[in-house]
Amino acid sequence: MRQSYLFTSESVSEGHPDKVSDQISDAIVDLFLSKDPEARVACETMTTTQRVVLAGEIRCKGVYENGEWTPGALEEIEQVVRGTVRDIGYEQEGFHWETLSFENFLHGQSAHIAQGVDAGEAGSNKDEGAGDQGIMFGYACNETPDLMPATLDYSHKILQRMADDRHSGAAPFLEPDAKSQVTLRFENGKPAACTAIVVSTQHAPGYDQGDKGAELKAYVKRVVAELLPAELLSDATVYHINPTGSFEIGGPDGDAGLTGRKIIVDTYGGAAPHGGGAFSGKDPTKVDRSAAYITRYLAKNIVAAGFATRCTIQLAYAIGVSEPLSLYVDTHGTGTVPDDRIEDAIRSIGKLRGLTPRGIRLHLGLNKPIYRRTAAYGHFGRKADGDFFPWERTDLVDDLKAALA
Repeated sequence: MRQSYLFTSESVSEGHPDKVSDQISDAIVDLFLSKDPEARVACETMTTTQRVVLAGEIRCKGVYENGEWTPGALEEIEQVVRGTVRDIGYEQEGFHWETLSFENFLHGQSAHIAQGVDAGEAGSNKDEGAGDQGIMFGYACNETPDLMPATLDYSHKILQRMADDRHSGAAPFLEPDAKSQVTLRFENGKPAACTAIVVSTQHAPGYDQGDKGAELKAYVKRVVAELLPAELLSDATVYHINPTGSFEIGGPDGDAGLTGRKIIVDTYGGAAPHGGGAFSGKDPTKVDRSAAYITRYLAKNIVAAGFATRCTIQLAYAIGVSEPLSLYVDTHGTGTVPDDRIEDAIRSIGKLRGLTPRGIRLHLGLNKPIYRRTAAYGHFGRKADGDFFPWERTDLVDDLKAALA
């Protein structure tokens, strides 16, 4: 592994068109799970100028039964969609929560998928199967207190602060759509300097030039200075703030958005492999989501326990099959014990229930309406807060230490 290099990660704000789509899809997941903890949801969202379109398949008691929507269900879905757009802050001519056109093409789940995923009847040996085949990766490193890659962690935090200031009125010139990018120079594998910051943010009219433009740029630099460690910043740090000039037309009015198009932003900013599956819009029987969460949980606990400073974990599943096909641990030469011993330790921890889809959901408590909050500023590196972000807990440290003693 190279010890001296430049590395870059990007983030996008809650108002980015793809993230608008992700948040709508996850708001729908939360709605259905609030009605039925065993709901099955695969919801895709497309956003464009003054339009939101849903598509996908569901199964949910109290909402969609016997091939029909229950009374009031369609109206509630539309309310959730419009409320999500309103909460993000879109009240613009080209995309307004109250006046946009909404279409819903959700329908019932395929019986052929359901038969593979459902557990058998009482007395049957069939456990709940994975909702699809696939490979999932989890990652953790000690570059930040959140045990996340520093380039991505700082990119997220810049946009989160800007969104907070926009919502509070502290930065009234900001509009919802924004992107960030952080480049760090690494020496001996550790962040040593920030060489470049890129921030492109939608703004109110006039904030692209003159005193107003200078105010916006000074604001962004102040945010960066408050969030990045002082030792990483210097006069040599290059800032590109709205480098194209004006950015008044943004969000779905400026570019169409689709669920699941920001999977690297959602995970590790390119610092770790990705299995290819998106998260948003999927209930937790889909291992694209739940297995990605458990692998992050395992990798974070391994690093938190001091068994490595960097850890990648892979799981693989087949649709309709409960047991994972493989478990792979790579501590990238930083491990204090052999990687195969860590794999054996994970398999030996009974509370993980063999890393089956049902076991993952039970251990992390995933059958709850907890997902809309994941759909902007990253699914990982967030603070475990009650039912939210349970995969960020480090409560497996003692079990790992006991298994590896």
